Amino acid sequence: MISLVTAIAILLIGFSLCSSVLLAITHFNKKHYQDLVFSRYIGLVLLAGLCGLQVTHFFWLYADLNWVSEKGYNVLLFIIAPAFFLFSKPILLKNTRQNPKLIDVIHLLPIAVSPLLASWLALPIAFLLGATYLAWLANSVLQLHSEKENFKHEILLLGGVFIIAIAVAVLGLLRTSLPDKLFFNLYSIAIGLAFFLVQIALGIRPDLSLEVRESASYASSTLNNIDCASALSKLDKLMQMNKIYTNPELGLAELAHQLELSTHQTSELINVKLGKNFSRYLREQRINAAKVMLKNEVSASVLSVGLNVGFSSQSGFYEAFREIEGMPPGQYRKLISSSSTS
Repeated sequence: MISLVTAIAILLIGFSLCSSVLLAITHFNKKHYQDLVFSRYIGLVLLAGLCGLQVTHFFWLYADLNWVSEKGYNVLLFIIAPAFFLFSKPILLKNTRQNPKLIDVIHLLPIAVSPLLASWLALPIAFLLGATYLAWLANSVLQLHSEKENFKHEILLLGGVFIIAIAVAVLGLLRTSLPDKLFFNLYSIAIGLAFFLVQIALGIRPDLSLEVRESASYASSTLNNIDCASALSKLDKLMQMNKIYTNPELGLAELAHQLELSTHQTSELINVKLGKNFSRYLREQRINAAKVMLKNEVSASVLSVGLNVGFSSQSGFYEAFREIEGMPPGQYRKLISSSSTS
């Protein structure tokens, strides 16, 4: 009979696999990684590595197939930490070039060596390596202290992932002293919980990777030779007269093209001069237009209003409206309707 811990582990293995597919389709796409192409592909490698671990855990926990002692499992273990580092580096570090450098090859060396290691030795070494990368991650996140108010919920969720990772690293080092299969049960559960927290974070901020990169990239201004007043005037015209926000696919790269600026200049212009990131600015433009439609076009459904102002789904519209106005659009319409009547 399968124990309760194993049943929970298997359940979260299934969640991890489904979550990986969902993230690959909805998050790791061109829209969210316009200027982070390398990170996008490394992120997909990271997802594949985690899926490989979870599939191996499933066959060991459920079918007693001891694939966790095979060389392939060692390779998967050693892929995770370097992949996460190479994925995060262009997002978290200021002025980091997107394309990898020759020195980054050094992060792949442990992967090449991993098949030569015995399974009892590979696991603690992999987790020691992972702990080193976690220390780097913690330090990089702390460098965003000036933006902590903008990312306070996300940082809390990331802190949860960090705690899970530390706990797994400790368990990995103590594996030989744990009862048979217990470590792999706990490791599977930890990966599943990490996926759960990531899904929540991306539910709150779908463009989180882009927004973090924007916040981390202003060590030196790129606006010194730009007429900011003229650029802001052109931006306002594009929004108010051309209504380019109605394009559901509008991204930072396209807006930069229309402003005849680089994506970095456009991002800095909005962040520094308007005090908000691009995603927040775009959501506000759409919500302001939606408020006008909700008031003036009483026969239009709430869904049609959201689609008309550029949102691609009802859930995205409701979430953004509630974030900015503190209430759902239907309630806002009733409120302004009762105010007009009185």
